[in-house]
Amino acid sequence: MKMIKNSKLSERKTRKVVHHFCVDIPASKTAELLGLNRNTVNRFYRLFRDIIYKNRCEKMMKFKGLVEIDESYFGATRSRGHEGKLKRGRGTLKQPVFGIFERDGEVYTEMVPNCKRDTLQGIILGKVDISSVINSDGWRGYDGLVDVGYDKHYRVTHSKGEFSLKNGIHINGIESFWSFAKRRLAKFNGVKVNFFLHLKECEWRWNKSTNELYSELKKLIKNHFSGGL
Repeated sequence: MKMIKNSKLSERKTRKVVHHFCVDIPASKTAELLGLNRNTVNRFYRLFRDIIYKNRCEKMMKFKGLVEIDESYFGATRSRGHEGKLKRGRGTLKQPVFGIFERDGEVYTEMVPNCKRDTLQGIILGKVDISSVINSDGWRGYDGLVDVGYDKHYRVTHSKGEFSLKNGIHINGIESFWSFAKRRLAKFNGVKVNFFLHLKECEWRWNKSTNELYSELKKLIKNHFSGGL
């Protein structure tokens, strides 16, 4: 069973590269451990990330039920041309990212130009079923959701020390994802290049075991090459 079409690596070596990717071993370390050229491993890793990105973008996720929404910011603590540390959160020079999490389900992220109400509402209307129960924080970008049909919108106001209210009102799930993504990306020094690929990869990896990741990636590769696995 050939893992990837036109690959010059043996099936055994190719499977090991896939497994190392799923374990989240960096390309440089994988090349060292398997005795492979770093550029070869880089090409494989980029292929895997492209396949994962394509799959996540094509996945028609419509969230419903109990949904958490939140925004976060990714980027360096400092930037050339700016004195001192960059501001954290809203108003920062960092890259804003919007996220949606369905409790006991999947997470969806999207890089956005800003976190203004019109920007976020457009994504929410396209991705969240109108019957959903939405939990968010107190950011003004979430104002007006009731006016566009989301009459079950509940908030926790972090500035008032609110993090989890009665009846399960919180955004702990999506905040847990942000923590996971930032810890993971820190291993790559924040990922200044192809951030969009790594962001979707974090979506794909979150809350999955190595075996689940390996099995799923094999299927994605097979579908990508139309039977080449």
